[in-house]
Amino acid sequence: MKHINNIRIWVGVLLLTAVLAVPFITPIKDYLAIPNQVVTFDNQPSSIDVPVLGSNVDIGSSGNSNHTIDSSEFYAKEPGNSQLIYEVAGLPIKKVDVSVLDDIRVTPGGQSIGVQLHTLGVLVVGHHQIKSGNGMLSPGEDANIQVGDVILKINGNEIKKMKDVKPYVEKAGKENKKLELTIKRGKETIETTLDPVKDSKEEEYRIGLYIRDSAAGIGTMTFYEPKSKKYGALGHVISDMDTQKPIEIHNGTIVQSNVTSIEKGNNGTPGEKQAKFSVKDNKIGSITKNSPYGIFGELNSPIKNGKYDKPMPIALSHQVKEGPAKILTVVEGEEVEEFEVEVVSSVPQNFPATKGMIIQITDPELLEKTGGIVQGMSGSPIIQDGKIIGAVTHVFVNDPTSGYGVHIEWMLQEAGIEIYDEKDKAS
Repeated sequence: MKHINNIRIWVGVLLLTAVLAVPFITPIKDYLAIPNQVVTFDNQPSSIDVPVLGSNVDIGSSGNSNHTIDSSEFYAKEPGNSQLIYEVAGLPIKKVDVSVLDDIRVTPGGQSIGVQLHTLGVLVVGHHQIKSGNGMLSPGEDANIQVGDVILKINGNEIKKMKDVKPYVEKAGKENKKLELTIKRGKETIETTLDPVKDSKEEEYRIGLYIRDSAAGIGTMTFYEPKSKKYGALGHVISDMDTQKPIEIHNGTIVQSNVTSIEKGNNGTPGEKQAKFSVKDNKIGSITKNSPYGIFGELNSPIKNGKYDKPMPIALSHQVKEGPAKILTVVEGEEVEEFEVEVVSSVPQNFPATKGMIIQITDPELLEKTGGIVQGMSGSPIIQDGKIIGAVTHVFVNDPTSGYGVHIEWMLQEAGIEIYDEKDKAS
């Protein structure tokens, strides 16, 4: 009888354990899906992607205080750092650190822009041979000046434009003296000399170098921050067409651009926007930085796209979802239009990196007009769920309907618009 009673007790314990365990089955299964840290914005809803029951909870900053949550979504109401205690049926199962950032809002772009960059010094883009009394020579090549080098100074004087070079060359040639050059090669600064040679055909002194002091092209505006007047565009670095190296700029200008036609892209051949602009007219802003994340500077005055002319919230990389989104871009004239795309994949990034997203054009109208992503579309803002999530950057050569995108937080950081404070960065 005692043995039977023991069996009954153990059966009762097992049944009670099973009943008590029922509410925990799903949370325990998804425990590992609960993040250790959540970063969100002031006055924006954020979520922990775990299937649980409950209602929204306001999360405020109060030092190291703890807040209890039994919901998959919470609402951040003031900047700072807090800690959530994740509960199920009244029992704590995990702590989650929460960083609430200041609410960042920027106005999306989409406008077609003309870009003119002025290099830092003059850029060497090639060598050429000079016919002299001693045969064919290239003084620049003999002086070990390489394609991609930047000539910063001649005889100790700064060189800013191509026209600055010729007077020094003529004077050195006539006086039979060598030029003293200060060259920038990557991060290294080099001092060298060059002996000009007289061209027997033109009767002028030459240095045997092709040089350039500016570059121009078209792209798309990504965002504008009204308070600071800072903007970001293109989403990728501008490289010299000959050297294929990033252009180090002295300054630059962006202007309004008018798209005149579209050359459609095909497999193996990217398409291209054809546009016209004047660098003398319609100047709308300056360029102060050319980086892997685009070009940046300040606008002279606010600009409008006619679609979203009020500042919008942004999404951090971990908040971007696979699924439908929209881009803003121009395919004719200066009219900004909205087109459907799909976010195929997005990689949450803790540190700045390019190519954080893959997107695919799904809008039939845009596919008909452009064949997909074309050159000149770089910088077109990507919008998802009412937030700016990034910008179009590159097209896949073998599939012009798809390409890469960069997350908006890294463009904002390059523009000098702070998202994280020092404490957030340290964590």
